[in-house]
Amino acid sequence: MTNQNKSHAVMAQRSEAKDSLDNFPTPPWATRALVEHVIERGNARFLSSMSCLEPACGAGHMAKTLAEYFGTVSASDIYSYGYGKVENFLDRDENSEEFDWVITNPPFKYAEEFISKALKISNRGVAMLVRTVFIESVGRYNRIFSKNPPQKFAQFSERVPMVKGRLDKKASTATGYSWIVWEKNISPEPRLLWVPPCRKSLEREEDYLEDLSSGPVSEHYEASLKLEATQKTMF
Repeated sequence: MTNQNKSHAVMAQRSEAKDSLDNFPTPPWATRALVEHVIERGNARFLSSMSCLEPACGAGHMAKTLAEYFGTVSASDIYSYGYGKVENFLDRDENSEEFDWVITNPPFKYAEEFISKALKISNRGVAMLVRTVFIESVGRYNRIFSKNPPQKFAQFSERVPMVKGRLDKKASTATGYSWIVWEKNISPEPRLLWVPPCRKSLEREEDYLEDLSSGPVSEHYEASLKLEATQKTMF
């Protein structure tokens, strides 16, 4: 008889169906960590005159945070979440527009394609928030890392909790995340670094106040929300 491991850490791992839009909003503090601790040393004078594209913007959590640093931020997504332009990034004409940076939390199953496209339309650099296990594949090594290695692999020392379709300050996760960064203006030698503990200093209460649209949800999830609302009115 097989015993199922139902520990909180295992059950909290991120897993998605093949047809999922993979909508897991990035906590704003994790985006601020990229700028403050990984790229351009967090110096606003470097970024305030630059442009940035967030091509998997969802309801705008990452794009709005990037706008705290960049001069201009363009946002798009394949689905209409009520924020940004509706566009399939992978179908974008590579000659239509260029950006200094392309930064996003890409759909896991299309992350390789996102990286390839982003490298072609960015002038300064590309940053992708990925699960740490993303770098383990022999196939990805042959297709991406051996041919065009990133300059920085920045592992979060803290966990970055992500919940499907919404932000949740109290969420936990068993999944490790890192920023993989290609910077076109520095040495090509890959560098491993850690994002230091910074959630406490970079997180803001207002990050969780806005009820942003989260796109399509299942009927079961909608029913659970209605039940929760009904229970709250009873007590």
